[in-house]
Amino acid sequence: MPKKTIKRLMPNPEKLRHHKHLRVFGDVIDRPGLWHLNRRSAAGALAAGMFVAWVPVPFQMILAAAAAILLGVNLPLAVATVWFTNPVTMPFMFYLAYLVGASMLGMEAGHFQFELSWEWLETSLGQIGEPFLLGCLILGIGSSLFTYLVINSLWRYSILFSWKKRQKKRNGNGNGNGNGNGKR
Repeated sequence: MPKKTIKRLMPNPEKLRHHKHLRVFGDVIDRPGLWHLNRRSAAGALAAGMFVAWVPVPFQMILAAAAAILLGVNLPLAVATVWFTNPVTMPFMFYLAYLVGASMLGMEAGHFQFELSWEWLETSLGQIGEPFLLGCLILGIGSSLFTYLVINSLWRYSILFSWKKRQKKRNGNGNGNGNGNGKR
């Protein structure tokens, strides 16, 4: 079940291969292992994508693709996962990162008015930069580990459930001999 669901939600591999920003990887992007979907590649790709989603830079998709290539995990899944960070979730995520970082540094979280401008960033970076980046690192590692463990566990559970279902179907004919025709 997870494999079918994930395949349905993944971006089109051909579109990714020819994406203007991913061309920087050249022929490396054509490695078959980067497009294969199994428990290890899915869990690793989602974990890599979740880590990169907390990296506060533009072009996270390129970083996710690089991480997928280095780790040998599913590239489309890693790239798609960074969209966890989007214009709607970003302010909440990054404010949470700032609060976590400030807490870890023993600082009192200051109140500030966010502005989407270069001037605001230059003046506020000294005040919020260190706790914000530390919070991004902590939440990136934490969400990455959590995602890996959850996806790996769900995938294993799904395989076990499918195996038990097939075994029950094979043995479920009521006569107990397992051959399905009722004769011994």
